[in-house]
Amino acid sequence: MFLGVALTLHIWSQSPRSLELLGATDWVSSPLPLEMEGGDPHIRALMRTISAGESNTADPYRLLYGGERVKDLSVHPDECVTIVNGPNRGDCTTAAGRYQFLTTTWQQEARNYHPQRPAWYELWERPSFEPVFQDRVVHDWLNDPEAWGVDIAALLREGEVEAVLQRLSGTWTSLGYGIEDNSMSALLPKIYDEMLAEELAGLDS
Repeated sequence: MFLGVALTLHIWSQSPRSLELLGATDWVSSPLPLEMEGGDPHIRALMRTISAGESNTADPYRLLYGGERVKDLSVHPDECVTIVNGPNRGDCTTAAGRYQFLTTTWQQEARNYHPQRPAWYELWERPSFEPVFQDRVVHDWLNDPEAWGVDIAALLREGEVEAVLQRLSGTWTSLGYGIEDNSMSALLPKIYDEMLAEELAGLDS
């Protein structure tokens, strides 16, 4: 009986959804504050720096690749949008949200870091993609030395921002050092310094 229920839930989780789109959003001059509270200010500044390259808009948490926004954030949108430029032109990508998570990456990292992840024996295919959960998953992922082979927070405290960006560029190509970059890539170390100053000032206020 359990296997039958599990199969039904799995099929339900994979069924296509009709997405309601909200249209494009405006670009902003500086990455917005995070929705989550607390955390390491150096990691928080890094998260905002990543979003400068990936989703620097007035509504980043709803952003799909290409600029459209999705209304429903109860789960990852899982909408495959055609890539229009770069080395992967013609393929499609499910990148979504402030950190442009692919569906598969979100499912994997949500299982590791989502605050509402289930007990080991529970079936779970549809973790919430609400803004605070996007932030929390990325924060705890970046703050896990085992995930990256280095202690990113410690490197940031030592001022090794470019080394961190290079380490992460395989996951977020807009950070540079890989097959793609964008107009923001060269500015990211300076943006990180600005974001860190804001985050540290927030601790003192």
